[in-house]
Amino acid sequence: MVEIRNKKAYYDYYVLRELEVGIALTGTEIKSIRQGSASLNDTYARVKNHEVYLINMYIAKYEEGNRFNHEERRSRKLLLHRQEIHKIENEVKLEGISLIPLKLYFKGNKVKILLGVCKGKKNYDKRETIKERDLERLNRQ
Repeated sequence: MVEIRNKKAYYDYYVLRELEVGIALTGTEIKSIRQGSASLNDTYARVKNHEVYLINMYIAKYEEGNRFNHEERRSRKLLLHRQEIHKIENEVKLEGISLIPLKLYFKGNKVKILLGVCKGKKNYDKRETIKERDLERLNRQ
């Protein structure tokens, strides 16, 4: 089972809520994801013309792909209902709210993305996160 996580997202952002969304992909992208050749680092989502797009997501070229192979970092459309898009659009207008993909996984034969509505952390918040993680690690031992 392929599951690609954005490990830095929980360190850099407070996750206010999570949404499970679909993503429009081509055939060679699906095959490349099945091989685990994708990354969510430095990826974010943006609302454009009442549609949500995933920007800067890396999916490696499929090795057996021909001339119809995909671009590695193209913008990919996320599949959401209109009401969800309007709700997200209103939240993003607030200062400091971002759309960050947290996880990419398969649900049946479909690729899904766990999209987080997030607020950025300050440096002192990040240090606090590190401190909590270290204390939890010490308590477990």
